[in-house]
Amino acid sequence: MTRSRWASASQDSLVPPYAQCIAGLCIALAAQTAFASPEVPGLPQDRPIALVGGTVHPVSGPAIEGGVLLFDAGKIVAVGREVVLPGNTEKIDVQGKHVYPGMIDGYTHLGLMEIPMVRATNDHTETGRINPNAKAQVAVNPDSELIPVARTTGVLSVLSVPGGGLISGASALMGLDGWTWEEMTIKPVVGVHVRWPQMAPIHTWWQEMKAQEQLVARDKALEEICRAFDEARSYATACRACADGKGAAPDFNARWEALVPVLEGKVPLIIDADEIQQIQSALAFAERERVKVILLGGYDAPHCADLLKQLDVPVIVAGTHRLPRRHDDAFDAPYTVPARLHELGVKFCIASADRASMVRNLPYHAGTAAAYGLAPDEALKAVTLYPAQIFGVADRLGSLEAGKDATLFVTDGDP
Repeated sequence: MTRSRWASASQDSLVPPYAQCIAGLCIALAAQTAFASPEVPGLPQDRPIALVGGTVHPVSGPAIEGGVLLFDAGKIVAVGREVVLPGNTEKIDVQGKHVYPGMIDGYTHLGLMEIPMVRATNDHTETGRINPNAKAQVAVNPDSELIPVARTTGVLSVLSVPGGGLISGASALMGLDGWTWEEMTIKPVVGVHVRWPQMAPIHTWWQEMKAQEQLVARDKALEEICRAFDEARSYATACRACADGKGAAPDFNARWEALVPVLEGKVPLIIDADEIQQIQSALAFAERERVKVILLGGYDAPHCADLLKQLDVPVIVAGTHRLPRRHDDAFDAPYTVPARLHELGVKFCIASADRASMVRNLPYHAGTAAAYGLAPDEALKAVTLYPAQIFGVADRLGSLEAGKDATLFVTDGDP
């Protein structure tokens, strides 16, 4: 009897080698999937739930020891010591534990960046320098492995920020639970981001441009930003004229269309600026254009406190775990920025860094601020209530109050 050409020398097999390879590959993939981190969003709430016996930290008021927090359909129903519970309420004993509102990170690429050195996992930067129409919301990856990592430290909402260019695009406030970016979206457009150019030449080992070349690049960047706003304003004027029957409609322009809400004062500019000259130049531009502004970065913001208060500009402190920017700065200058802003009466919140993998460290940024002069209660507000107020979602997030979203976490100590 002639042996099959697929037969093995040790056994008669009717399975060709390529089929065996495919089967082995399927088994390997199945094994890999079995050990992958689960990304399963929570199910919709089907009955009231009460957290009973723990210390509830509303943030907007004093802590409630032995408190009760009742929530239903994803909304907080009542907070206090004496709360009447519906008959079908599921009670969860949290005695000896603490209940806090979910923290909000106000500056990150979470969902837009996975591994910085792997280009295929980075989707936070568009080509070109003027991209106000780019929306971070639609690019957020709900399957990011970094999302559950952030959640474990109590960070439950983030401002996903686009990067690159001069006008980078619109950031979105995203919840860290959901199957799709649509489900995760809390506020689709929080602000349009502008990366303000460095106003003075930098003399460091990594700066390859000469001082004069840096000044030329600065002037070119400022001209591009101003021209973009001039053209957007002309576009908005033409659109209004058309709506009033006084002219033809202009050709649709997605970039200028995205800037119209900014010019109308409905959406703020979030301007990335750290040094005094940058901040002063950016605020002068905003005042001239009559637009709302949120300052991002803010290393030298305490030195511009009077101007910030005069123009009612809040500051997103982009992390406290930074090095001093100048050789003659105090070693703790970055750590004390939140305390100095609070003392000077400037509105602020604390964010982590822009790196997606660093969102997990947000509580430590607040802890460092508390260790260097900021009252602990204020440090907690700086990552909960204050960002919610700055981003216009304080009616939903930031504190534990009746009517707000039940975005919270339970811990056995200080977060």
